[in-house]
Formats: sequence, structure tokens, C-alpha cells
Amino acid sequence: MSDLTSSNTSLEKFNYDNAIVRNFAYAVMVWGAVGMLVGLLIAAQIIIPSLNFNLQYSTFGRIRPLHTNAVIFAFVGNAIFMGLYYSLQRLCKARMFSDLLSKIHFWGWQLIIVLAAVTLPLGITTSKEYAELEWPIDILITIVWVVLAINMFGTIVKRRERHMYVAIWFYIATVVTVAVLHIFNSLELPISLTKSYPIYAGVQDALVQWWYGHNAVAFFLTTPYLGLMYYFLPKAAERPVYSYRLSIIHFWTLIFIYIWAGPHHLLYSALPDWAQSLGTVFSIMLIAPSWGGMINGLLTLRGAWDKVRDNVILKFMVVAVTAYGMATFEGPMLSLKNVNAIAHFTDWIIAHVHIGALGWNGFLTFGILYWLVPKLFRTELYSKKMANFHFWIGFVGILFYAIPMYWSGVTQALMWKQFTPEGVLLYPNFLETLLQIKTMHMIRITGGLFYYAGFVVMLVNLIKTIKQGSFIGEEAAEAPALEKNVTFEPIKGSIMKKHRLIERKPFQFTVLAVVVVLVGGLIEVIPTYLIKSNIPTIASVKPYTPLELQGRDIYIREACNSCHSQLVRPFRSETERYGEYAKAGEFVYDHPFLWGSKRTGPDLLREGKKYPNLWHYLHMDDPTTVSPGSLMPRYSWLKEQILDISNTEAKINAMRTLGVPYEQGYEKIANTDLQKQAEEIAADLQKQGIDVTSDREIIALIAYLQRLGTDIKNQQTGK
Repeated sequence: MSDLTSSNTSLEKFNYDNAIVRNFAYAVMVWGAVGMLVGLLIAAQIIIPSLNFNLQYSTFGRIRPLHTNAVIFAFVGNAIFMGLYYSLQRLCKARMFSDLLSKIHFWGWQLIIVLAAVTLPLGITTSKEYAELEWPIDILITIVWVVLAINMFGTIVKRRERHMYVAIWFYIATVVTVAVLHIFNSLELPISLTKSYPIYAGVQDALVQWWYGHNAVAFFLTTPYLGLMYYFLPKAAERPVYSYRLSIIHFWTLIFIYIWAGPHHLLYSALPDWAQSLGTVFSIMLIAPSWGGMINGLLTLRGAWDKVRDNVILKFMVVAVTAYGMATFEGPMLSLKNVNAIAHFTDWIIAHVHIGALGWNGFLTFGILYWLVPKLFRTELYSKKMANFHFWIGFVGILFYAIPMYWSGVTQALMWKQFTPEGVLLYPNFLETLLQIKTMHMIRITGGLFYYAGFVVMLVNLIKTIKQGSFIGEEAAEAPALEKNVTFEPIKGSIMKKHRLIERKPFQFTVLAVVVVLVGGLIEVIPTYLIKSNIPTIASVKPYTPLELQGRDIYIREACNSCHSQLVRPFRSETERYGEYAKAGEFVYDHPFLWGSKRTGPDLLREGKKYPNLWHYLHMDDPTTVSPGSLMPRYSWLKEQILDISNTEAKINAMRTLGVPYEQGYEKIANTDLQKQAEEIAADLQKQGIDVTSDREIIALIAYLQRLGTDIKNQQTGK
């Protein structure tokens, strides 16, 4: 830590606020238990879909975002704030700027999590990865984040330590960048309290979403955890960070390069090639700063490996930093087009993500908790044996989770791409792939159970530690006041010495960090959004009919895009299986885009008119009737629930505002057209012996599915 304090020798007495740290620690334990348990449930649902108990509120599509939000924003988010509130006070030698703001931040964040836990199972979702929460919650997130920012920067301003330590650099980058990402990705047009449409469409929406999605990983799951690593790893090891020089290089190169890499999630898509290539180049460059951070962390333990062997806290932290290095090497490798062609849409990505989540975020959090809780409660850890058991069963759990998913991903890719000597797809039925990987998913669940068992053991250990200890919410401290109006001599010499100057100036430091971060985002996003010719239109692509628009929103509500992509890539294996590859102009009226990020089921971009209405009805009611052995859950409630058409006018108006060319006044007659199209589909089903009325939700969903890809088919075939 920095040892440069004021020359003023008079000491000021103050208290650190430990109560806010304790509250966030409790939240980490509670939400970690909930989020990981939901993860186990959805992992089991993939191979046993009936585990949703035929309830629409507990299907894979609805509770998968509940799992990701609970783990990312509840478990990891609260862990970030726990570590930040503890370390920032001590690095600044100052109490938090405002106790009231600390409390508002804590309870506001918990309210956001509860609202997510309620709305997502209800199907209130934007469908956008890691940004599924609807607009009122987005506004609440913004308010709470501003509260955090004021509290953090206020504390930095009133600090008693001259220089800002490296952990604070990463906290600053996190707070400002997450704010920018959240605001720009959440620009949406509300039509009701629970429904909105993003202002972006198609390719533009995809680019902005993965600019956000990739950098949510970068600036929520990575940069704040690097700040925690730089503080808690040296503390646990009782050694200084290996290299100050490497810290500087690590920080500035990481925040500059990371923001450019988002398009590597969209390789071989309808995104313009220049954006894809840019994302790939910067993704490869990202290896250097990422591994710089890993090396800095691991070499902090140089000469102390005996201590690692005997100290379970350091074991967790070493595995965490190693997992960070593995994940940040694999990410750039996955951005290579030849690797991406194999891995994308497969379980390989699930393995990659969970190396980071379980290893980097999970294990570092556990290590911090084991170090922090005994200090907060003035006691020793209740049981080192239990902590060691947690480490080993958690470590084995990661292996049992990740290795089968890598195997499964490669199996999927090879089966999807395999042709016979005659040039025909060897496995034309997508279901053949799913049945082949069921065993791997069973092993994955075993790994998840191991990891969760370790978490439960940790909870017991920490609860017993808390009970045997004595909590002190107000921790007395003293430090010299920071001398005001100091005139500094110009700093001569190396860049490293000159960097000391900006470490003394939080405002200038923050402005510079914002500029460094925003350069890449602006260069990528602005041309795609502002230059209309970059997204060519296709004359045959028309807006959705009112019934299709309502059906699309049901598709989004049920999160069908969690399992199905709508993006045919330009590979022979995909065009043979699904049809013509995706064009940018197909998606110009799609608010939001629905390209998907995983194929648990087949791609649906060319689904329209592929099967009769009866097939879709039976498939949604009970998938096994038309696809024996299907792993898709039943959606039988769709044939019972009445379609709400009271908002059709508002939806048409919103779409026109966003640039969809509905005629002026069409919203007044939209429901008439809706009912006419619904009656035609219902009449067709009734001819096949299905007793269904035209006002049911399943009719609207069938209308949407039958529309998919037909504009392009009509252009190519004339049919």
C-alpha cells in the first residue's frame, strides 16, 4: 500500500464504518445461496425439462436470467461493495463520505435484486443478455449507482492519504464505465410500466448490447475484482504487491483495450466486417494486460509459497487469479474466427464463462470472506478444516463442471458440421446432438453440487465464526490530516514517477480514465448507429403485423431466445441445415434483436412456413408429440391464456416512433387486422381437429413463428 502520507504530524481520530461492510457480507452469503441454487435447477432442467413442474414461472427461459442476475449483480455485486467499502476507507484513511448514502446504497441495491427476482419469473424482461430488467428498474439502478459514485468520490476527496493506491484506480474505472454502459444500453421507449422497446434495432441493437454485455464482464466482473485482488491478496499474504510499474501498465492498457472487444461476440453475424475485425484485433491484444495483472498477483507471493500451502485463504486467491488468467487467455482465443466457428453457440462458452465465474469471482470472494469476517468480528475463523474442505470440494466442483462442458461443446460443433461422403448432413436432426451430450450435462450437475456443497460448508463456518466473535461497528483509527494547498515540485524522471502526480488528483485521474475508456466505444458504436448506409435495407422486409408483433413479445416473455438463435452463419453446415445465411437488412425492424448466444435448440431464423400451424401448436403444448425425446419444456398455458390486445395501439405507436414504417392512423385499425389473422390461424387448426379460439396467446406465437425468415424466402423463391 502507499506509504506517502501528509507531513503533518498531528493525528486526527475517526472511526471506520464496519456496519456497512458487514451488511454487504451478509447479502453476499444470502444471494450467493439463492443464485447458485437456481443455477443448479436450470442445469437440471436442460436434461429433465419437467423440473419446471409445468409452471410458466419456473421454466428454463424465465429463471435462467434470474440465475445470471442473482449471481452477477446480487452475489458478485454485493461482494464488490463489501470489499470496496472496507478497503476504500482504509486506503483513504477516512470514514465513508456519508453514512446515509451508504445505507441508501445498500438497501437500494437489495431492492433492485428483489425486483429482479419478482419480475423475471413473471416474464417481464427486455430479453437482452445481462440487461433483462425493465425500464423502471433500470432507472432505479442508475439512481443507486449515482449514490455509490457520490459516496465513493466524496470519500476519496476527503482522504488523508496523499496518493490513490492501485485498487482505487480500478474502483474509479468501474464506477464511471458501468454508468456509461448501463445508460447507453438501457435507452428504451416505454409503452407501459412493464414493457419497453430499445431505441436500437437489429444490427445496431446487437452491437450496443454486446458492447455492454462484454464490458459488463470487463467492468463489473473484472476491474472491481482486480481492485479487490490488489488490496486483499497483499493483505492476506502480508507482502507488498510485486510491481508498481506493472500495476500502472496493467490498469491503463486494460481499460483502454477491453472496451473495443465486444464485437467478438458477433463474429460471422450480420454485423459489418470492419466491426468484427476490430473486435478480434483488440481481443487478441487484451491478453497482454490481463496476464500482466495475473502475473502481478501471483508474483506478489514470490518466496511465500510455503505460506500458500498452509493458508487456505491464499489457496482460494491463487486459484482465483489463475482462473482469471485462464479465462482471459481463452477469451481472446475464442475471438479468433477459426476457433469461434467451432465454439460459438455451444457449451464450450458455458465452460469458459464458468471458469471465470466459479474460479475468479467465486474463489476470490470466498477468500475475502474468510479473511474479512474474522476481522470484523474480532475472532479467529471457526474451523480451518472446514475451509480446506470447502476449497478442495469447490476446486473439484469447478473441474467437474468445466471439463464436461468443454467436451460437450466440441461434440456439438463436430456433430453440427459433419457431412457424409455424399455431401449430406450426417446429423440433420438437431435433437441427435442433445441426446449425445446428456451424460456430460449430468456430470456438470455433479460439479455444481460439489461447488454448492462447499458454499454451504462456508456458510456454516462463517456463521459459527460470527457467533463466537464480537462485532465492532465503529472501528477507531487515527491518521495525520492531508495538508491542504501543498505546492508540488515538478516531478522529473520516468513515466512511473510522473504517474505519482496524477495519483494525487482524483478529478483529473477520473477524467483521463473516462477518455481512455470511451474512445473505443465511440469509434465502434457511432458509425454503425449514425451512418445509415452501414445497415442496408432489403425491400422485401416488411414490418410485423399486429398479431406477429404480439406473438414476438410472447416469445420474448418466455425467453425462447435463451435456447434458440435467430442467426444463420455463412457456413455450409448451417445453410444446409437452416437455410440462407442472415443479412443485416432482415433485422431493421427488430426491437430488440434476438440473435441469441446459445443453441440449446435449433436456429429459428428460417422457421416460417417450415411446418404447418398444427405442428407448432402441438410442439408448444407437448414437444415430445412431434419431436420424441425432446428436451424442451411444455408451454401448455399458452393455449389457455387470452391474448391481451389492449396495448396493441401503444405498441404500434412506439414502433412508428422508433422508425418502423407503419402508416399514420394504422394503430386505430391494428386490432381489426390482428383479429382477422388470428381467426385464419384458428380456423386452420380447427380443421385439423384442434379446439382453440382465436383469442389465445398460442395463436399469436404461431403467427410470429410462421413469419420468421419468410421475407427473404419470398425474395429468393417467389413463394
